Amino acid sequence: MDFEYSPKVKDLQQRVGAFMEEHVYHSEARFHEEVLANRVAGNAWVPTRVVEELKQKARAAGLWNLWLPDSGHGAGLGNLEYAPLCEIMGRSHIGPEAFNCSAPDTGNMEVLVRYGNEAQKRQWLTPLLAGEIRSGFAMTEPAVASSDATNIAASIVRDGDHYVINGRKWWTSGAGDPRCRILIFMGKTDPQNPSRHRQQSMILVPMDAPGVRLVRNVPVFGYDDAPHGHSEVDFVDVRVPASNLLLGEGRGFEIAQGRLGPGRIHHCMRLIGAAERTLEAMCRRALARVAFGRTLAEQGVWRERIAEARMKIDQARLLVLHAAWKMDVAGNKAAQKEIAMIKVVAPTIACEVIDQAIQLFGGAGVSDDFGLGWLYANSRTLRIADGPDEVHRNHIAKLELSRYLAR
Repeated sequence: MDFEYSPKVKDLQQRVGAFMEEHVYHSEARFHEEVLANRVAGNAWVPTRVVEELKQKARAAGLWNLWLPDSGHGAGLGNLEYAPLCEIMGRSHIGPEAFNCSAPDTGNMEVLVRYGNEAQKRQWLTPLLAGEIRSGFAMTEPAVASSDATNIAASIVRDGDHYVINGRKWWTSGAGDPRCRILIFMGKTDPQNPSRHRQQSMILVPMDAPGVRLVRNVPVFGYDDAPHGHSEVDFVDVRVPASNLLLGEGRGFEIAQGRLGPGRIHHCMRLIGAAERTLEAMCRRALARVAFGRTLAEQGVWRERIAEARMKIDQARLLVLHAAWKMDVAGNKAAQKEIAMIKVVAPTIACEVIDQAIQLFGGAGVSDDFGLGWLYANSRTLRIADGPDEVHRNHIAKLELSRYLAR
């Protein structure tokens, strides 16, 4: 693989980085102030003005939908080209949404681009690409071990020109946001199919459909992530038109694999940006704080930990770039081992770096003043989201062993 970025990507790196410096980092405090004010007023689940303003600025600057390979709607970038841009956005918790490059919308838009029909694209993809609405992905269920997606038990039953949907989902990120208008719902259309991977389908469910009920927003280590959040949603006899089905009955796993590959690597790209910014904060803190007559930066234990963080972040970045390159040249299926590898490595390394930063910051690190607690909670969650480490490790081992079985 060629590590040299094209002039187009270098230009975008400079422009995205400049936008972050000029607009995004300085807006983080205002974002928290707005969320707090909304919470005090009785409703934290209100979109912030500051992020909507950032979105307008980013779109006016031509820094919009950079994740989308389709040059008709996005920047026409491959995964390898998008990786350094996504990393820069990931340095801030409000960065990705500012560029319309945040989860779960990017994954859902990718589903609609790849598998949606023209009517579905007009109704849902167009406003998502414009950043006018948001979306959710309703896959995980509280009643079953959803790390084995064949366990998913929610039902999608054909009834004339409609499907009737029943089930309970959780960790449906973004469903609590009032801008969330559409969910991609995974459930069983053919539970008796002898192929466990042909039992499920995916269907579009509007948030305002009768029978859709937001049960609660589930905190992560005490953080509710308002106004985005992670919701538990109940579906009781929800009727949607049969035309809302994506691709066809029994194609749910096929769609999931097409969606989760890019989604997983995007998470990893953003995590590297978050880990990089954390290391920067560690270095500044180490140079500024004095303990026992010396700065922390002069003490061997912290030099060792800073060196380890530098090496681990660079290792993770190279693994992300290799996976992205293979996705571009060979396709997502051929790159499944590389995607699984980085999905394990990036969250693990991010957690390690953030944990060391918390230790270096001391009491300040476990306060909310520097955001390290939230950052750790988010990174730790990604060792479970989109498949837990154990599932990915098992898959990697199977692929590795298959090379020898074939011989």
